[in-house]
Amino acid sequence: MKKWLLGAWIGLVLPVYAQPGFVYLQDVDPSILQDMRYAGYHNFVGRPITGYQKAQCVLTEQAAQALRAVQTDLKKQGLTLKVYDCYRPQQAVNDFITWSQQANQQQMKAEFYPRVNKADFFDLGYVAKKSGHTRGSTVDLTIVAIPVKKEPKYHVGQPLVSCFAEKRFADNSIEMGTGYDCMDELAHGNNLSVSKTAYQNRQFLRLEMEKYGFIPYENEWWHFTLKNEPYPDTYFDFIVSSLR
Repeated sequence: MKKWLLGAWIGLVLPVYAQPGFVYLQDVDPSILQDMRYAGYHNFVGRPITGYQKAQCVLTEQAAQALRAVQTDLKKQGLTLKVYDCYRPQQAVNDFITWSQQANQQQMKAEFYPRVNKADFFDLGYVAKKSGHTRGSTVDLTIVAIPVKKEPKYHVGQPLVSCFAEKRFADNSIEMGTGYDCMDELAHGNNLSVSKTAYQNRQFLRLEMEKYGFIPYENEWWHFTLKNEPYPDTYFDFIVSSLR
């Protein structure tokens, strides 16, 4: 049975996730696009990740409301947010750790980490053994122009293109210099080696997120954490499940 909670920021009654204090982003702002990569096959592992039963963005209510404020601002400029990952169960992080130790599992290397050894992911800061995502107030996202262009579907086994190639996977994001989850120095937010347009777009995203209380992660232009997150020391492990 769905529980209910009074939205503290805007006075709305919002559906609450099974875990108290968490909500579905779709219930807070359905206009924010969702491309939940770890629930499918188009990610650096190449399969659905443990703990992602459904392709739904789940966040603490505070983080979801802050994203709603960012979205309201962006829509006035003909833009929209698109999220790639939100709350991440600890069991998903453990899945990443196990995968990193399996040297023969390299099927997505050509796109996501062509210049990096997967065994170095944790040392390089691309994946964490204790992730901020698991606290529920960290989100991976980008900006998409309105009207939204149709994004091609990823098909298992299709030819892979490097995430920093000029003609990489045709994500409908505005130009950011790399694709999402690109394990490369070019994905660092302040890397000046990307095009002027990509750099300016990254700075624009950063300023919009900071305006509404998020802190950027320097190694990944898409990664932001709510500054005043409600559970700074708690790592959750409930699964991402259905809306119903």
